[in-house]
Amino acid sequence: MIPSATGYSPFRDEFPELSVKVHGHNLIYLDNASSTLKPMAVLDAERNFYTTTYANVHRGVHHLSQLATEAYEDARRKVAAFIGACSENEIVFTKGTTESINLLANSWGSIVRSGDEILVSAMEHHANLVPWQMLCQRSGAILRIVPINEAGELDLQALDEMLSPRTKILAMVWVSNILGTILPVEEIIAKAHRVGAIVMLDAAQAIAHMPINVKALNVDFLCFSSHKMFGPTGIGILYGRSEYLTRMPPWQGGGDMIRDVEYNKATYADPPLRFEAGTPPIAQAVGLGAAIDTINAWGWEAIKVHEKQLYEHLQDVLNSIPGLRKIGYAKQRTAVQSFLLENTHPYDVGILLDSMGIAVRTGHHCGQPLMKSLGISGTVRASLSIYNTTNEIDRLGHSLRKAARMLGIAS
Repeated sequence: MIPSATGYSPFRDEFPELSVKVHGHNLIYLDNASSTLKPMAVLDAERNFYTTTYANVHRGVHHLSQLATEAYEDARRKVAAFIGACSENEIVFTKGTTESINLLANSWGSIVRSGDEILVSAMEHHANLVPWQMLCQRSGAILRIVPINEAGELDLQALDEMLSPRTKILAMVWVSNILGTILPVEEIIAKAHRVGAIVMLDAAQAIAHMPINVKALNVDFLCFSSHKMFGPTGIGILYGRSEYLTRMPPWQGGGDMIRDVEYNKATYADPPLRFEAGTPPIAQAVGLGAAIDTINAWGWEAIKVHEKQLYEHLQDVLNSIPGLRKIGYAKQRTAVQSFLLENTHPYDVGILLDSMGIAVRTGHHCGQPLMKSLGISGTVRASLSIYNTTNEIDRLGHSLRKAARMLGIAS
């Protein structure tokens, strides 16, 4: 189903929260890079699980436990198919992207030694920066930052110069949550592999906007969060190649991650259960499975066509706003645009837009080092999704003009 180029989205009726009134206005939700709204299919799946199938998973011999286990593991199979993994055993359930990266930094990170190097980009979210800082502090490894150009694109020449046999891990974002930049990940992965480094991609901002095939990418690890792809909060994914997961020690100890326990020692389960200590996010996995079913039903072609129309219209509207300065203008970008209204603090703009029913994100977006390098404290960020419309973007433009007048910016 391909949306028309009008102000209509055929997917809006699936999202009940869009009927909410904010300060007397119809909600316009443009904070999708932070978290997406949830369709009824996801809400219904979780409610049905809790009311008809709920029990704890694994090892239970009673009927409900068997049903819950099947639902939980079915979600794992759906994730594996969704990203093109070779096996569901390559899919580890976590709390989200942040925990996935911390798991990798603490487990695979045990191979890192003093003098080794870890590469990240200058546009990373704190979640893909701080865990590697902590690993370097523990191990004596060196964290190196690959720079970006003025447009917000990765400096590939600098990357070539920084990669060496000392590079053990390259961990990079696929799509910047601040700049909207889409990195050339296939090229980056190939470059890193040539020097023997393993590659982890943070796909949190990519997962809802483009199809992903980890086999075609030849990536070693990849992570993302359910709540950024129309699913529940509290669950995320770490994909890892089987040959790497089997070499990794567990990060957390407890129930469900063991094979055998004695008072003074334990042996561990095979992946992925080795990395899923304790009661897992069972209902959230079911909701994630429903989100995947929903995305598959929409189809990637419909998503890409609609978001391309929205993004192009957003650019036209923002270009017409007096005093507006866009942050980030890479050639390859997706449905995120950060901006400033002259020297006005982003919070002031965000509060004024909220008073008009428009939800945007303001601040440093968990990218303080990038903001400091740009010489700013933060931005206003509008981020788009399948349920947004060109009419909503027009209303954003009208509201920004009104805000500019209220803030004394010349029209």
